[in-house]
Amino acid sequence: MATVGQKLDDLLHQLAYEEIVGDKPASEKNELLEKLTALGSELWIDTGDLEKAQTIWKSELAALTTNNTLANQVVQSGVMDETIRDTVKKLRIVGAKLDEEEMVTEIGFVINCKIALRLVQAFKVKVSVELHPAMSRDIEKSLAYARRYFKVCPEYFIIKIPLTPEGFLAVRTLRKERMPINFTLGFSARQNYLAARLSNPTYVNVFLGRLNQVVSDNSLGSGDMVGEKVTLATQGALWDLRTEDPDVTTRLIGASIRNGDQVAALAGLDVLTIPPPAMEDFLKNGDSKKLKSHVSDSITAGIDSGNPLAEKFNMLWDVPDSFKKFVDLLLRQEGLDRMTGDGLRAFCHQNKSDLFHSFSDAEFGTLTGHGKIPRLKEWPDTIALDDLMTQSALQSFAKDQKALDERIRSFLE
Repeated sequence: MATVGQKLDDLLHQLAYEEIVGDKPASEKNELLEKLTALGSELWIDTGDLEKAQTIWKSELAALTTNNTLANQVVQSGVMDETIRDTVKKLRIVGAKLDEEEMVTEIGFVINCKIALRLVQAFKVKVSVELHPAMSRDIEKSLAYARRYFKVCPEYFIIKIPLTPEGFLAVRTLRKERMPINFTLGFSARQNYLAARLSNPTYVNVFLGRLNQVVSDNSLGSGDMVGEKVTLATQGALWDLRTEDPDVTTRLIGASIRNGDQVAALAGLDVLTIPPPAMEDFLKNGDSKKLKSHVSDSITAGIDSGNPLAEKFNMLWDVPDSFKKFVDLLLRQEGLDRMTGDGLRAFCHQNKSDLFHSFSDAEFGTLTGHGKIPRLKEWPDTIALDDLMTQSALQSFAKDQKALDERIRSFLE
């Protein structure tokens, strides 16, 4: 006889699952995008909004990616209201012992799947679907929900996990299970170098638009090409790794793209995930005759070198030998596959790496108050910029997830 837990798991899978039917739809080709893909870049659309994606879809596009912010936008539109009502009704029958927070989490799981599956059904391409931010510091929950998401649609889902110590270790396990992973919220070459060697995710990211913005918002310079410099440096580091070690297969996604000029500047990157407005800008203003790969270019970043905070940015595009030796030492640790997130933090601190600061609840609250872009003068030099940017991004996603959760919660009253 099935237990209540088994019945609940079966019901949630049934509620989230949809059979993918029909053939991949025909789409018109675009000369500009065709040139971009010929330079070696795979092109994704960065949205959870089916209708927006349909207005710009071309045959050269290969995937879509969603996140907590984009999912919240879809849910707030009311498109998922009927699905939420139906899920609440059925969960109350089988999941009567779930408390309110558990109900919200499980309904959110179903909704996230449905948002992604709408995109899969429409385009028959892979879609990234992201875990709830509350799981970012819980290895066991990250593993459990990643497996549940993947089970819903193994042919098309790529599981998106945020770059935290627990995330590194969860991804290490999931990749051994051959699960496709989009390891998100990266902001430096060294973060992604560590990810490739420790966990070998399918994809890593640089959120380049936010790097440009953190410079301009903190009056450190124009911010021009800062994120692009980090992104291209990361691509070079990954190319070197893939050449040195055939077992490393990690590819780079240029994320947080803001306009068409950035798309052109990153031609030749492994993957570009492009929001609809940036794609529209690129299609309108891009020039296929001028389009070329910039991956090997030398980039001058728009940072005022006279500002004392400018030195924080050098570590974003450098992977020094000392850091590579640190990674070598980590990979030689006995019991690495049993390491906890706190264990990884402690290892970093013991070996003089500033990669993972132990943020307090008060510090997380400060980041949430700052929004997407931290105010750098308020943070000590002991906290590395890439680590600060990752945690800031995670808190901003958590804020949007809270809004999504609150809408779900309104259906439980």
